[in-house]
Amino acid sequence: MKPIVQTTFAERVGRTLGRLWQRCVRLDRKATNWLVARGSAPGVAMALLMALKLAALGVLLYTTLWLALLLAFALAGAWIIRNDDGSYDEEHKAEWRHGPAGYGLYSYDDHRIDPHDPEDEQDEAGHLKVFMAIPEPFPPAACASLDPTLND
Repeated sequence: MKPIVQTTFAERVGRTLGRLWQRCVRLDRKATNWLVARGSAPGVAMALLMALKLAALGVLLYTTLWLALLLAFALAGAWIIRNDDGSYDEEHKAEWRHGPAGYGLYSYDDHRIDPHDPEDEQDEAGHLKVFMAIPEPFPPAACASLDPTLND
């Protein structure tokens, strides 16, 4: 009796791929015979199936190209983010300070970022100097005429 030999993984994959290839050839032959049975010439049927295969291959390659580009940009972005030490952010950070247009939020190159009105006056702390007239309280006689309970 012969000893039982284990089939390797590569052997199983090869047999599976061989069966898959045989099925594809069988389907191609069936499609060619179907076209010939419908009245097409054998050469035309083979050319039509070849054009169909090339179109499918083109769609596959087109999709693969875009997926590869998407992967390449994702990897480039991840590499850039990974190697960013943040020094650019610290150098170009906006800060609140006194500048040419008064106290406000300035960029690294002395441009004021926050919205402001150049006509408004500001004190040293950057607070807006606004002078509002405080209205006088109602005289008691006017309040009494508004509230009937006060007339007693």
